[in-house]
Amino acid sequence: MASYAHPEVLAETDWLAAHATDPNVRVFEVDVDTAEYAKGHVEGAVGLDWRADLQQRPARDIPSRQELEALLGRHGVKEDTTILLYGDNNNWFAAFAFWVLKYYGHRDVRLVNGGRAKWVAENRPVTTAVPSYPATQYKAKDGDRSLRALRDDVLKTLDKKSATLIDVRSPKEYSGELLAPENLPQEGAQRGGHIAGAQNVPWATAVAEDGRFKSADELKAIYEAKGVSPSKETIAYCRIGERSAHTWFALKYLLGNDSVRNYDGSWTEWGSSIGVPVER
Repeated sequence: MASYAHPEVLAETDWLAAHATDPNVRVFEVDVDTAEYAKGHVEGAVGLDWRADLQQRPARDIPSRQELEALLGRHGVKEDTTILLYGDNNNWFAAFAFWVLKYYGHRDVRLVNGGRAKWVAENRPVTTAVPSYPATQYKAKDGDRSLRALRDDVLKTLDKKSATLIDVRSPKEYSGELLAPENLPQEGAQRGGHIAGAQNVPWATAVAEDGRFKSADELKAIYEAKGVSPSKETIAYCRIGERSAHTWFALKYLLGNDSVRNYDGSWTEWGSSIGVPVER
């Protein structure tokens, strides 16, 4: 049985329980439903709001380098801090936060395998106390463009057929029947469908019933069946970039595919762009 290419980027709940309050560890909870944190969270964990903390305003973009430095500095993070991330929905936005942190070069970032649901299912303790840490002067690196695809990058790969596109949304979103997951508002794009030539591999196929990632062998079989290969670039996308960050994590760190990018503009951008190829 194959092992994960980079098992060090996953932390099990036992490790989180033992190290959550270590001085050189900072835990962040990042939920789709931002109200979950206030209901109870891991002791020492800081709650991040994906709308306010992981996006710019008013422009649509990920945080600038300076904004990320200010965010991490407010919560006492240093360049050598071990950051643990977990959240609801099997770590949708926790994976997005992982991607942003790696984009700006933070060395030691780990995703809690199974996320919030596994912690709660194990009846582990939660608290409503909001922690506070002494501020630091955090310094991020320049953004690593090899981890991110913009709209024009995707267009160039379509012309050359130089990348495998993976649409990680649900089959109904991929077909154009829905513009968003069924439990979310149906908004965000002018057209339904998918990027021409994209293969549909819903993000949830990568996780087991308990929310933990499937084995390396299972993941390899899932993605290779859709044409994903370590020898060819892969670009993952969803609606706004968080589910595709989850797939990006699985491909890059668990399977070890180096040439994987997250198209965070995703269908919200593509489905409203003029003149781009759309299939249904």
